[in-house]
Formats: sequence, structure tokens, C-alpha cells
Amino acid sequence: MEQATWQTDGILITLGALFLAGLAADALGRRTRLPRVTLLLICGLVVGQSGFDLIPARVGGLYNVVALVALTMVAFLLGGDLRLPTLRAHGHAIVVISLSVVVGTFAVVTLGLWTVGLPLAAALVLGAIATATDPAATLDVLRQSGSRGRFGQTIKGIVAIDDAWGLLVFSLALVAAQSLGAPAVGADIAAETATASPLAHALREIGLSMTLGAVLGLPAAFLTGRLKTGEPMRMEAVGVGFRTAGRALGFELSDLGAGMTAGTLVANLARHHRVAFHELESFQWPFMVIFFILAGATADLEALWLIGPIGAAFALARIAGRLLGGWAGATLAAEPRALRGLYGAALLPQAGVAIGMALVAGAALPDLRDIVLPIAIGATIVFELVGPVLTGWTI
Repeated sequence: MEQATWQTDGILITLGALFLAGLAADALGRRTRLPRVTLLLICGLVVGQSGFDLIPARVGGLYNVVALVALTMVAFLLGGDLRLPTLRAHGHAIVVISLSVVVGTFAVVTLGLWTVGLPLAAALVLGAIATATDPAATLDVLRQSGSRGRFGQTIKGIVAIDDAWGLLVFSLALVAAQSLGAPAVGADIAAETATASPLAHALREIGLSMTLGAVLGLPAAFLTGRLKTGEPMRMEAVGVGFRTAGRALGFELSDLGAGMTAGTLVANLARHHRVAFHELESFQWPFMVIFFILAGATADLEALWLIGPIGAAFALARIAGRLLGGWAGATLAAEPRALRGLYGAALLPQAGVAIGMALVAGAALPDLRDIVLPIAIGATIVFELVGPVLTGWTI
């Protein structure tokens, strides 16, 4: 009993300290213009396994659950911003720029890594991994800056959908890498089955995630906000958010896809709401604090030393691809000249989706695992720290 009490005390004390760290990061961010996301990640690095190792194992074990809840709430809020007036005003730009950034990033990273001597199969996989972004960090920087203009609205729309494009590109790249002779697990399966599987899986996950979001979002659009006129109560908003996260986890679907679809439906169909799920914004921040600090605490800085020149080439090529793709897409979408060079720089944050892609690639192509995983992990740490700073600068 005494040991259990001590462990509970330790968890509560640690969580209390993390919440206070979030408060300090928020205050420091307001005074220095540094993104609080970056400050929280640095805090996590200092107190985590790469620093003083002060986070108890039981608190660290909360990361997956907290990440699921936090990202589902982010998806709801992003979906809530995809209202019909926003889509009419910026929908063309959102689609064109998001596609251009994904294609540009994939092309530049793949060609760059192939040019410096990486096998084409590995270059294709890493090029696809480079397309992933971090909607949570990007959205928080936008919220911290108070951006409400054309640029901010377009960026929100882009980060809401670009990981879907990235997942499709990754699936195609994985198919191509396998066809180049990199042995896949279960190579005795017929070639056509192995070729179709990654793409079919990606399409299935995207489709089913959106279906789940629709199944949960449609009733919420008509039932929430009835107890208190104007907008959903906090209990309603949190209840729908948690239910969506749980269902996505149970069906092994994308929490981002399900949450974004549900949020979009509620925002566009609930005419009796003033602001759909506005209550989530205040409730979300404590989860975001724990999420980003634990993300930093679980990061392994040794990965930065393992990536070497190839990792540096990956990072530079990703930056170049982002900038080129953003400029090209904004030009095609006829965005104002002053904004065209900023979209790519605003989309540099990268997080867990990239790691997930790397793990899938490592399992499917075991010969490339020792190349792909260290580069993906190391680059993610760099872009999570530097990316939000550049996003804030563009705003």
C-alpha cells in the first residue's frame, strides 16, 4: 500500500510540475515570440531520457493515450475551420498548395538523396516520409500568434488534408521500393498482391476513417448544443472528442481523419451553433502540454548523431522541397505575391506520422530499416524544434 501510494504521489507531483512547465512556456512564449511548442519540447528533452531522466516510467507510459486525445482534438478544431465560407474563399488554394507541397517535397528529397548516393529504394521511401507534417504544432503556433487572416486560414486547411496526400504518396513509394528488388516481408506472396496491398491499405484507412468521422459527426451536428443555446457545452464537446478517439483506436483507424471529418460536419451542419466545439480549445491545452513535453522526453538525441551527412542532406532537401512546392502551389493558386514564398516555410514541423511511416517501411523492407529509421527519427527531432519557429516567423 505504501509503495502504491508513493507511486501515485510521484505521478501526481510529476503531472503537476508538467502543467506548471506548460504555464511557464506559455508566459515565456508571449514575451519572446518563441513558439511554446518548441519551449515544451526543449523542456521535455531536458527532463527526459536524453537529459536528467526525471520522468517516471508510469508518466511516460501515458504518452500514447495523451497523444491520441490531443491529436483527435486538434483534428476536430482543424475540421471546424473547414466551413463552407472558408472553403469557398480558400478551398482552391488549400488543395493546390497542399498537393504541390507534397509532390515537391517528395520529388526534391528523392532526387537529392539518390544524387548523393543513397539506393533509389531508400530515397523513394525517405522522400515519401518527408511529406508528413505536424498539424498539432502548426495549429498551436497559429493560435498563439492570433492569426485570423488569409494566410492562417489557408495553412489550417493545408495541414488538415496534406497528411492524407502524404499517406497515398508513401504507399506508392513503398510499392515502387519493393519492386526495385528490396525484399519485402512475406516475399512468397504473389507480386501483384504485394504491389496492391500498401495502396489499398492507405485508401481503406482514409475511407474508413472518414466514414467513422461521419457516423459520429452527423448525430453530433444535430444533437449537441441543444442544452445550452449557441454552442456545445464542454461536456458535449469533450464527450464526442473522446468517443471519436476511442473508436479510432479500437478500429485501428486514423484519429486525425476521423476527428477532422466529424469536426467539418458539425461546423457546417449545426446551424444552431455559434462556434462548433469552441470549448475544446480551452480544454485541449493541458493535453497538449503533456503531449509535447512527453514527446521531447521520449526523443532519443543519439539519433541525431547517427544520421550523419545523409541525414543532413535529407533535412536540407526537405526544406528545399517545402519551399519550392509551396511557392509553386501558391503561384498556381494565384495567391498574393507577398505570401507565395511563405507557405513552404510554415509547413516544416514534422512529428509522429513520419515515425509511423518509417516503422512501416522498416517492417516491409528490413534491408533498409537501419537507413530509414535513424534518419526519420533524427530529422523529426530537428524539425519539431526548428519548424514551429519558422512557422511563427512566416506569420
